[in-house]
Parts: sequence; C-alpha cells; structure tokens
Amino acid sequence: MSDLEQLKEALIVGDWKTAAAATRAALASGVAPLTIVTAHLMPAMDEVGRRFECEDYFVPEMLLSARAMKASMEILRPQLASSGAQPVGRVVIGTVKGDLHDIGKNLVAAMLEGGGFEVIDLGADVAPELFIEAVSTRQANLVALSALLTVTMGWMKTTIDAFQAAGLRDKVKIMVGGAPVTQQYADSIGADGFSDSAGSAVALARKLVAA
Repeated sequence: MSDLEQLKEALIVGDWKTAAAATRAALASGVAPLTIVTAHLMPAMDEVGRRFECEDYFVPEMLLSARAMKASMEILRPQLASSGAQPVGRVVIGTVKGDLHDIGKNLVAAMLEGGGFEVIDLGADVAPELFIEAVSTRQANLVALSALLTVTMGWMKTTIDAFQAAGLRDKVKIMVGGAPVTQQYADSIGADGFSDSAGSAVALARKLVAA
C-alpha cells in the first residue's frame, strides 16, 4: 500500500499515528502538500461524512477521523502556507453566546478543514462582536454558527442582525446548525444555509462560497 493510500485509509478509520506518518512520508517523497489535501484528505473526509449520513459511522467514529485529519493537517499547514496555496474558503466558526457546547461545532470545524477550508475556530459562548471582528480581520467569506440549546438559538438571529448593522452582511455567507435548529428556523432568521450534520456541512459550505 502506498503512503497516500495508507493516509486515506488511516483518516477513514481514525488512526492518527498512521495518518501523521503517511503524511510525512508523502511529503518526503515529493508529493505537493496541496495535492495531499485535495486528492486525498478531502476525498477521505467526504467518505467519512458519507458513512455518517448512512449511519455506518456515529459521533465516536467521526471524532477519531477528525483527530486523524488534524494530525495530518498540523504537518501540512506550514507547508501549505509557505507554498502560497489558497484554501477553498475561509470560515469563522463558533457556538453562539450563552452556549458552552462544542462537540458538534468541533466536528464541523474538523470536517471543514479536511474539506480544504481555512478554519478560524472561536470556540464556545461567542458574542456577535467577536464573530464580526474575526470576519473583518481575517477576511473570511463564510460564518458557521452553532447552538445546542433552544434558549441560545436566538443569538443566531442576533448575530446575523449584528452583521447587517455592521454593514458586513453582504460580504459573508452565514450557515447555521445544531440539534434544535431546523431549516424553517434558518430561513426565518435570514441565514444563507442550514446543515443538520457535520458531513453535509462541508457540501453546504462549498456551495455557499461558490455562489
């Protein structure tokens, strides 16, 4: 099995040590870092997302694959930066104000990075002004808002309204997700997109930045 085949398999099964070793070996053999991401990491994480959608994988398997992908990206990120490779898009992600839950958000962030996005993860309990500051300073073109609690969902609308007030709403696409969030709610608050899983979030993000 080649280094790149090993890498893809390691990402799918969540073996971070093999993923890291295979990434280093591929770079040492002269494979371009961007090729590793686009031709191997992205298809592997797409497969992980597909398995999750089909209920062949569940959150534990997703977390293992996300950890393996992060191990590979930690090696590739400096190489990508020095080569001048451009990401698919730049996304600011966080759990909205008042909500401390971040497992779902972390999964989406990992899948997005594996899907070729540059991810600026603000963590949990993020106030609207922090989202706005991150978009302004990092020139992001996508914002991903997460909420796990019904009582914090209102901060999604507050954050979207804050982007409008700041004159930035037409400069970014905003996607929302989380256990209590629905497509109907996303539409009602003026979000550009809604995803109900980490796997489908990547496809939605690609669609939004391409629009």
